[in-house]
Amino acid sequence: MDTNILLESGTNELEILEFRVGGNYYGINVAKIKEILTYKKPTPVPNAHPSIEGIYMPRESIISIIDLAKSLGLPPSADETKDMFVVTNFNQLHTGFHVHEVVGIHRVSWADIVKPDSTINTAGAGVATGIIKINNKLIIILDFEKLVNDISPETSLRVSDLDNMGPRERTQVPILIAEDSPLLSKLITDSLKKSGYDNVTVTYNGKEAWDKLVEYKKQGNCFDKVKCVITDIEMPQMDGHHLTKLVKNDDTLKNIPVVIFSSLVNEEMRKKGEKLGADAQLSKPEIGMLVECIDRLIAKYR
Repeated sequence: MDTNILLESGTNELEILEFRVGGNYYGINVAKIKEILTYKKPTPVPNAHPSIEGIYMPRESIISIIDLAKSLGLPPSADETKDMFVVTNFNQLHTGFHVHEVVGIHRVSWADIVKPDSTINTAGAGVATGIIKINNKLIIILDFEKLVNDISPETSLRVSDLDNMGPRERTQVPILIAEDSPLLSKLITDSLKKSGYDNVTVTYNGKEAWDKLVEYKKQGNCFDKVKCVITDIEMPQMDGHHLTKLVKNDDTLKNIPVVIFSSLVNEEMRKKGEKLGADAQLSKPEIGMLVECIDRLIAKYR
């Protein structure tokens, strides 16, 4: 699937694949999709998680299939002739999601995606990262990372990596985080605090992070308030690539190191991040490497 137009140069745009499960319509960032396959009954796996429908081997590799209807508490498919596998590639994993119909692809702006409020999403519980209205229909952008994390927690962040780092000194070096997933935001914050970074400010999208930086810039103390920015890529209102572009194109803020920490970091996305001036790019399971990266960047820019 061609995703080359996605986030070409920090344009704050993305492509959404719309699909149906039950009577509801959902979306996924096309950048997370490896391919779409016609549904075939997977091979069951004994003692697997209840949401794992089985395994499927379309070619040389085996893919675990997640029954999205079961994960979301929705009725099973009424007509499997329309069913599809949406095979994803994020967090260094290939995973198939069983959906009931693939509707189409829409190119949209992150600015048009609304962040769900706390009645829909609470930390650790919600599975919606955004909501967008397309053709008079509300489409919920699902948190696929959380869906996979609920089945296998270490696929999200390898928090166990931090145990190998040993005791670390506490520090008040200020770090600004932009991460829309409440679950991952909490995991990253807890991991940084475990690693000694006690002064962490959390924002939930690139726009919130950018507004903070602009506020600090006006106050004349941005370098006292932020020594490093950690950003996801896909977020409502403003994505991490656009945030990186704004920071690195600003004469005052450009020396603040920006680390892109995202499940979408692959060869294609890495090239885009480099063009935008990102100081480092890491895949989300690599929380230990994130801490080491922050150590190096902060030491470099002191």
